Order: sequence, then C-alpha cells, then structure tokens
Amino acid sequence: MKATKEEIREKFINFSIKINKLRKYLCNTKHEYNNSDQIQRSGTSIGANYCEACFAESNEDFIHKLRIARKEAYETEYWLKVLTGSELITNEQYINLSKDLEELSRILTSSINTVDAKIKDREGAPRGKGQQDAPTSGERLKIDY
Repeated sequence: MKATKEEIREKFINFSIKINKLRKYLCNTKHEYNNSDQIQRSGTSIGANYCEACFAESNEDFIHKLRIARKEAYETEYWLKVLTGSELITNEQYINLSKDLEELSRILTSSINTVDAKIKDREGAPRGKGQQDAPTSGERLKIDY
C-alpha cells in the first residue's frame, strides 16, 4: 500500500528527531562536537528540503529541492560511516540509521523520477485537440506519493 503524503512527511520528521538525539548523545556521552554538528546539519536538512519541495514554485524547483535533499542524504551516510569508523557510534546504531536513510533516499529518488518522467511525457507527447501545453514555471504537476 502506498504511503500518504503525511506518512512520508512523518518519516522525514522522525529521522530528523533521531539525528538530533544522536547529536545529543555524541555531545553528552562522547564529548564529540564537530562531527555531531556536521551530521545534524546534513541529517535534518533532508526533511527540511523535502518539506520545502512540497511547496515548490514549479516542477523544476520541486525536482531541484528533492535533489538537494538526496545530496544531503548522501552526506549523512558519509558522516554515519565516519562516526562508526571512529567508534563514536556502534554498528547497531549505524545499521538502524542507515536503514531509515536508505528508505528516505528511495522515496526521494522515486519522487524525482516520477516528476521527471511526467515532465518528459508532457514535453514529448504529441498534442491533439484539447491537450494542454506542458506546465509553465508557475504551475506544478499534481503528484501522489
């Protein structure tokens, strides 16, 4: 069954909360501030960019913001590996956060591909009587997540 827009939004919020808790753990328990700062920035930015994309001004803006979110997800994976390799988090912590991150990355990639395909379909499809032009920069395709 397909997740609703609200359920997807909650996944991003919950991941940000986990990242904030990880930062708190790293600061209070391991006295690690630099790496914890970096993972907090990239990890919480994923959901912020996703939410911003939901109110994008155009299809291109929507895809752009989702691509930024996906780049932040890749950066977060990097920091998780650094923290694990530095023995600041356990393998179990790494695995749990990586599973969540992988799910979010799949959601982002799927959303990007869906909108990208719809844009290309509209641009490349022959127009018959009654068909509209591809959306302008002020319009956005309706996408069900």
